Amino acid sequence: MIQKELIGDLKLKWDRMQQAMQKINADGCLLTVDVNLYYTTGRIYSGYFYLPAEGAPWFFVKRPNGLAGDHVEYIRKPEQMAEFFASHGLKMPEKLLLEADELTYNDYIRLQAIFNPKETANATAMMRNLRRIKTPHEIAMFRISAERHAKTYAEIPECFRPGMTDLEFQYEIEKRMRKNGSIGLFRAFGANMDIFMGSILAGENAEIPSPFDFALGGGGIDASCPLGANGTVLREGTAIMVDMAGNYTAYMTDMTRVFSVGRLTELAYRAHQTALLIESEIENIARPGTSCAELYEIAAKITENQGLGTYFMGTKQQAKFVGHGIGIQINELPVLTPRSKELLEPNMVFALEPKYVIPGVGAVGIENSFLVTETGLEKITHFTEDIIQLDKKS
Repeated sequence: MIQKELIGDLKLKWDRMQQAMQKINADGCLLTVDVNLYYTTGRIYSGYFYLPAEGAPWFFVKRPNGLAGDHVEYIRKPEQMAEFFASHGLKMPEKLLLEADELTYNDYIRLQAIFNPKETANATAMMRNLRRIKTPHEIAMFRISAERHAKTYAEIPECFRPGMTDLEFQYEIEKRMRKNGSIGLFRAFGANMDIFMGSILAGENAEIPSPFDFALGGGGIDASCPLGANGTVLREGTAIMVDMAGNYTAYMTDMTRVFSVGRLTELAYRAHQTALLIESEIENIARPGTSCAELYEIAAKITENQGLGTYFMGTKQQAKFVGHGIGIQINELPVLTPRSKELLEPNMVFALEPKYVIPGVGAVGIENSFLVTETGLEKITHFTEDIIQLDKKS
């Protein structure tokens, strides 16, 4: 059930969970959402992970067949967990944590009835809070993703052909992503957040608002997934923002770079340089204890000083954040918003993405992934940050 090389990492996570549970007097935590199962077991399966406030966890598995190990029990339905507790003399939790923000109402009520605790509380909030602080193993996975992410981006110029559309350009990038080891699945927290592989925004499509809670939008190719590339022809003077997922391990890096067909307007280049200035200022200032709201305010202040507020994080719809935590999901904690009360802590990993949308040109700006160290920030995504002209003769 548990891979030997992950035992140390998983025990560290279980210990952190139990410490958090004990602080709120919870007796047990039951997880079944795939992201939390992966976090706590190193694999995704159909079933449940149960961790008492003290002692070893139990793994209740429905599928796949063939998993074995200590405390692994096969069940057909969740009611069998209560039967197992009774037959093995295990104490039922008086206060049980369930994934209230992610379970369906029926599943939540069913699990509540099975365990019949005196009190239930929200495991989703606890798990998202714990997942902010990465373990050494998780950080190592980020570094692998970052290296492969940069390798793919280095191959992007060879994807371009004059006259192609943004979709054709994206197909070529996706092919190289998969060749370089991309898992393909782009996980995000929250309802109605499903997207595929990442986002390409070219020209005027960058201005189109999206219902998704991401930095920028784009019309997409169908109303069922209104985000990203929409068939825009990559003409002279077009900015192309590439924000394709760094999902080369379970831990996704986030990196955006800008390419151009021919030269862009001076406003576009000035906005891009402003994004680089914001990144540099935040790199110099941020350290453990820095507030996330302060980082947003740095970006907003520099933007206003440059007279670029109209274009910051969109035009027709402007995102009210400039960065976010990353991990198994692309939108983990913390979030860099003006009202955030969160402070940076060592071993957080977050993406910083100051971006601008220039009407008639497209989106410009930068996004990189950063590790919070004991003394500051370490950039873990490394690739040239200037706008790259695709049709430039070498």
